[in-house]
Amino acid sequence: MAKPEDPMLFDEAGDAGVQMRRLAAIMDCLRDPETGCPWDLEQDFASIVPYTIEEAHEVADAIERGAWDELESELGDLALQVVFHARMAAEKELFDLAGVLRAINAKMISRHPHVFGDESRDKSAAEQTVDWEKIKAAERAGRAERGVLDGVALGLPALSRALKLQNRAARVGFDWPSTAEVVDKIAEEARELTEARDSLGAEEIAEEYGDLLFVMVNLGRHLGLDPEACLRAANGKFTRRFRYIEDELKARGKAPAESDLAEMDALWNAAKAHGVK
Repeated sequence: MAKPEDPMLFDEAGDAGVQMRRLAAIMDCLRDPETGCPWDLEQDFASIVPYTIEEAHEVADAIERGAWDELESELGDLALQVVFHARMAAEKELFDLAGVLRAINAKMISRHPHVFGDESRDKSAAEQTVDWEKIKAAERAGRAERGVLDGVALGLPALSRALKLQNRAARVGFDWPSTAEVVDKIAEEARELTEARDSLGAEEIAEEYGDLLFVMVNLGRHLGLDPEACLRAANGKFTRRFRYIEDELKARGKAPAESDLAEMDALWNAAKAHGVK
């Protein structure tokens, strides 16, 4: 067990292996029952999960913005989450960080027989993806997963999980043959949502809205689009255009709350005309 005064905790010159051991030692100190950090000691798997998800999203955000100067730090924050979970698991004698790294190393080698084995590398990316899915299916069979949809993580963002569920179902033939059928289904779900809004309660409205979102994800899948990435991009575009509105209103001596929809809508169109994307 590392102690706060150990010299290795302050070794900033070591290679990746040294730095990973250093990070694990820092976490050991933070979780030490006698000398550790009270906040870190209070945490458990469930309380840390939101931070893990947040850090993964911040990595994605840095990449999407091309903020390469931030990416190094964001990846470090995500690595900390792995070490934190592994440390708590070790305390419960479930597994440890070495086991986590050993498992992913073994998985990557087994899933790439065309690199680490004797299979041919003369395959397209699409063919390798098919092979990857076959290997994953065999792994799921080894874990005694009974259904096609077993193993799709419940904790994924809803759009990402919908996409994975649909991909799994499509592999066994449960899929529309083209985008035309998906678009028809979107129209049907939109009508059902309108009917629910006009004549049903909040629970039914929410259900129909969820159905519409689910089919929208399917349309993205048929178009070869990642719905999560598309929505992130739309969020970014909305943010930039709304900031344009705020800036223009500020130049007029106003805040958005002092404006009205007609004025803000005109500024929104101006933002589009000025190429704000």
